[in-house]
Amino acid sequence: MVLDHIGIAVASLEARLAFYRLLGLEASGREVVATQKVEVAFLPLGGTRIELLQPTSPGSPIATFLAKRGEGLHHIALQVEDVAAVMAQLQGAGVALLSEVPLEGAHGSQICFVHPKSTGGVLLELCQPGR
Repeated sequence: MVLDHIGIAVASLEARLAFYRLLGLEASGREVVATQKVEVAFLPLGGTRIELLQPTSPGSPIATFLAKRGEGLHHIALQVEDVAAVMAQLQGAGVALLSEVPLEGAHGSQICFVHPKSTGGVLLELCQPGR
């Protein structure tokens, strides 16, 4: 298991990308993830990435997060080989997940979020890379 990315909720991708460019970081691409109601930009950094998440709908989870907390750290994502298997293992141990089945994420990945009440207050994303 490795750290896949760190997710940061932003009100404006353009504004935040301009900031990260000042640090010498460039987005490797942008993508709208319709199922999550976000547009994302990934910034490669060493062996991991920073994922900037901008809501595409007022009803998206990121829009709700921004309204409650403002911009900032949203989640930490761990790359797993088989997200469904890890989900089953966690569910068997009584861990609260935010979905019962893997969801579609960026780049064709399969994802699942672990509820912060099960992780000590951190929203954790399990991420199986797309094919």
